[in-house]
Amino acid sequence: MNHYLQELEALEREALRRKLRWVEGAQGRMISLNGQEVLNFASNDYLGLAAHPRLKEAMCEGVARWGVGSAASRLITGSMAAHRGLEDCLAEKKGTEAALSFATGYATSVGTLSALMGKGDTIILDKLAHASLIDGARLSGATVRVFPHNGLAKLQRLLESASQSGGRVLVVTESVFSMDGDVAKLAEIIALKDKWGALLLLDEAHGLGVLGDTGMGLAEALHCSAGVDIHMGTLGKAAGVAGGYIASSQAIIDWVINKGRAFIYSTAPPPAQAYTAMKAIELISSAEGEALRAQLWATIHHFSKLLDLDASSAIIPWQVGEADAALALSAALLENGIFAPAIRYPTVPRNTARLRITLTAAHSLADATRLAEVINEAG
Repeated sequence: MNHYLQELEALEREALRRKLRWVEGAQGRMISLNGQEVLNFASNDYLGLAAHPRLKEAMCEGVARWGVGSAASRLITGSMAAHRGLEDCLAEKKGTEAALSFATGYATSVGTLSALMGKGDTIILDKLAHASLIDGARLSGATVRVFPHNGLAKLQRLLESASQSGGRVLVVTESVFSMDGDVAKLAEIIALKDKWGALLLLDEAHGLGVLGDTGMGLAEALHCSAGVDIHMGTLGKAAGVAGGYIASSQAIIDWVINKGRAFIYSTAPPPAQAYTAMKAIELISSAEGEALRAQLWATIHHFSKLLDLDASSAIIPWQVGEADAALALSAALLENGIFAPAIRYPTVPRNTARLRITLTAAHSLADATRLAEVINEAG
């Protein structure tokens, strides 16, 4: 016990100790954080759907129809009509043969990668890939190789080398990177993986709802969805609900059903959750979703202009450097009724601490102006 206390004290000295923040009430533009009403620039609810009236109604309808839980794993009696509806909807919107849903985004990454790849195979990851993708790659038993963020020359060398190993080769990248807010060089990555006969898994966690004509992400925005072998994403960010998914060929989906331990050995997500997520995907791809995206991007462009930034997504990293300086800046914003969290090591590399600012369709231009003013005032 003393060992853990000593380690916690060491984290405290390095300004790296984390503590829970308690939010009272619903998520939204304004939240009550530890009893203080603040303007929220920390949420991944990019379209403001977490408290959308139609989705709240859908959740209640789902509970009334199917109860509050699935009561079994998917391979026993936990596969219910709501899960099938969500997966059919995802496959249709993503333009794939099939889809599969999971209880969480983390389970999606770990379950998919550890199922698809194994000893003798090679997984090639972008250096800034999410922790869940790294964990899934390591758990798979495959050889793991890393290329510098969007480093196409190194990726090509790794693909050339891996193609001679005799095993399967999978390239893994995010569409929108969660801490930097920039996007993958997707068209170029697709060209390289095709050249060397590899597969590509694209995590659209922060692209879904934000990018593309119907909000299906970066692959849709760049008109190269067909070049992606496995589309992955979460349902707890722009979709406003919870869970994760993959969309791919029927063979890939069937393989994960049979080999994905995180899928096989977990109780199925509540059917009401799956039903509400389906309604969220339908909303994202509707005219209302298009209007919400337009509103979001108007705010992104406005905020970027105020601080002379070049934003590629709803995630705006305000670089600070030292962890204690990032904490101090976040605290200064909080004193002004604004919450934008400090992100520190190990989530980001040492000496790259930052504020991770996220804009949503619920924010007004005046909200973005206020944030920019306080950042400037706080230095």
